[in-house]
Amino acid sequence: MIVDDEALIRSGLAMILGSAPDIDVVGTCSGVEAVAEVRRHQPDVVLLDIRMPDVDGLTLLRRIRELPAAPYVAMLTTFDTDEYLDQALRLGASGFLLKDTEPDVLARSVRAVATGAGCLSTPVLRRLGQNRRQADHPAAAAVDTLTERERQVLAFLGRGLSNVEIGARMHLGAATVKDYVSAVLTKLGVTNRIQAAVLAERAGLLEESEL
Repeated sequence: MIVDDEALIRSGLAMILGSAPDIDVVGTCSGVEAVAEVRRHQPDVVLLDIRMPDVDGLTLLRRIRELPAAPYVAMLTTFDTDEYLDQALRLGASGFLLKDTEPDVLARSVRAVATGAGCLSTPVLRRLGQNRRQADHPAAAAVDTLTERERQVLAFLGRGLSNVEIGARMHLGAATVKDYVSAVLTKLGVTNRIQAAVLAERAGLLEESEL
């Protein structure tokens, strides 16, 4: 489902995503209709505009995430400030995408959100890197509690890999990867993979994995 205050944006995104053979757009609506429409259509994924004139996207995110069998929600915006990112993640967002995301990347991102892997657009990750403090950042201390294998898993989470992809890279079975992911989330004190990915970037772990 696509929630945006601009009809042109809604129709454009619906056309792009609807052309993917494995994605069905079950509905589009403005912010004021969002909660009722989510209840009616029960989508797996909601793309939600973060700034709308009639209702705040972050407030809608909280209300949608409180619904029974709540869908995954990715914030869709032209703004990529850390303030919005942090608030959205605290409220349970599974992704953060800019509206100028390329069509093929948008479809891949929706698929990633649907699996629970989450997604962050490249500009958002770049902003995190630019604004990151180094060793004194709280994320660095949290990451330091991880074992070497857990740090590897966290780096792959930061790159948006699924459990199957992580298992292939590390030569591990699916159950073992699931246990590692659970341990990483617990140690970092986060509730989902996308929050873990943000910590990985802010602690500089993704840069380390490229060395």
